[in-house]
Amino acid sequence: MAAASPTEVVVVGSCMTDLVSLTTRLPKAGETIHGHKFFIGFGGKGANQCIQAARLGAKTLMICKVGKDSFGNDYIENFKRNGISTEFVGQTEDAATGAASIIVNSEVKTLFNPAPAHAELDPQFYTHSDIFCCNESEAEILTGIPVGSPEDAGKVGLVLLERGCKLVIVTLGAEGCVMISADGPIPKHVPAGKVRAVDTTGAGDSFVGALAFFMACYPSLSMEDMIRRSNFIASVSVQASGTQSSYPYRKDLPQDLF
Repeated sequence: MAAASPTEVVVVGSCMTDLVSLTTRLPKAGETIHGHKFFIGFGGKGANQCIQAARLGAKTLMICKVGKDSFGNDYIENFKRNGISTEFVGQTEDAATGAASIIVNSEVKTLFNPAPAHAELDPQFYTHSDIFCCNESEAEILTGIPVGSPEDAGKVGLVLLERGCKLVIVTLGAEGCVMISADGPIPKHVPAGKVRAVDTTGAGDSFVGALAFFMACYPSLSMEDMIRRSNFIASVSVQASGTQSSYPYRKDLPQDLF
């Protein structure tokens, strides 16, 4: 009997149930408006990233805690349906799940996504992360630098390198990403392809989950190549509605990605 293959991606982070209302506009304070669609989905930064890595083919494990209620029960079943180990998914009647996530691959490299961001982030997160990945708003909270262009993202990257990061990725939505490392302290813009976005919810988590997958399963790729492929996968996710429901499976993607 063959030994079980080792877990390739471990995610420590949050699980949230999304209660989504679609409306023609946002309500004003105290206003009630009509919505045209409502649905319940699975979300949470850590869980989203874990789901995307699993759908691409990585053997994944989730470490989190959910409530001892119907939503928690449903979430555990959702993990199982996606082939994710729930050995370390706890249930409690007293506490909610966390929000920040750390993703670890089989080479024990850490990919840290500071969401939600805190200006007073413990300095150890900078020095202990192999890859530090944040979006524009998180970058501004952490450094005080508004990010509106790849050039701004490069400035953020330099500040985070000074704080001890080894490699920084700043995601820019439709503009792709900027990467910078201690070994190559010149910012590199990795653009994303142009697509018609339907729903951008969870696109950043799709990117991080895809990046964790490539780190774990294709470690010989260059980081720039991993980022370019992860950009493509995230761009696929924004072309459908919902969070995890929009995440592509490996079989539905161009096979030259792999």
